[in-house]
Amino acid sequence: MWSCSSAFQRVASLMFMAPKLKPQRPHQIAETGAEQLVKKARTMTTESSMKDAFSQYADYLNNFNEKRERVVKASRDITMNSKKVIFQVHRLSKDNKDEVLEKAGKDLEAVREQHFARLMKELQGTDFWKLRRAYSPGVQEYVEAATFYKFCVSGTLSTLDEINSTLLPLSDPSLEALQINILDYILGLADLTGELMRMAIGRISDGEVEFAQRICQFVRQIHRELLLVVPQMDDSYDMKSKMEVMLQSVIKIENACFSVHVRGSEYIPLLGDDAPTSFLLGGADVE
Repeated sequence: MWSCSSAFQRVASLMFMAPKLKPQRPHQIAETGAEQLVKKARTMTTESSMKDAFSQYADYLNNFNEKRERVVKASRDITMNSKKVIFQVHRLSKDNKDEVLEKAGKDLEAVREQHFARLMKELQGTDFWKLRRAYSPGVQEYVEAATFYKFCVSGTLSTLDEINSTLLPLSDPSLEALQINILDYILGLADLTGELMRMAIGRISDGEVEFAQRICQFVRQIHRELLLVVPQMDDSYDMKSKMEVMLQSVIKIENACFSVHVRGSEYIPLLGDDAPTSFLLGGADVE
């Protein structure tokens, strides 16, 4: 008897302690459904905008990668044809100076108007600094070929402004023109000293001692000037490695000129009396 009454009391107490649920009115049920529809529509709109955004990002990256492949291809073409210009200049001899330099000049112009123009068309009006690593090797090789050709024609060095001025006619005036930057120009000059070293050794073997000495002085000057510039550069690994190669080129030219100077009596009589000292510079005959 006591146990049943106590059980009913506990049940009654639990019923009084339970929270009372307020009955929802019809308009409140309708408002809750409308809010759910708004939230669902908002979620669908957010998902759609995110898909559109990621679709735009994917299109941008795909176009950027395709452009990079085209730029790499153009850079390879510039490198290959610039090397042909350098090889053509190395064919210089006492009998074919005008012919060889004329052909080299035409080949260099073809590199500029065909392959370099294609590179500028891809990069003009864009943030071309993002693709510098893709086209830098070709630009450096072009600078090397242009400066090597100019030195053999006039004995002087083409400046960065002179090289960029030849590229301006290839650009669209309404867009930002692609200009060779100072770093690629300096890296191209570092490669130029290697070609000058090969030419100096070849000229010594042909008896062009005076011209080889002029090349030695020219390469020394380039190396001396770059020694002042490289420490100010931002840890350019390419430039530091090329400076070491440049120093080796200077040493090779100096050793060759020194050997000819010390043992000149073994070289000069082999030339004959009517051999000019430098067919490129128009020097006097060897006495």
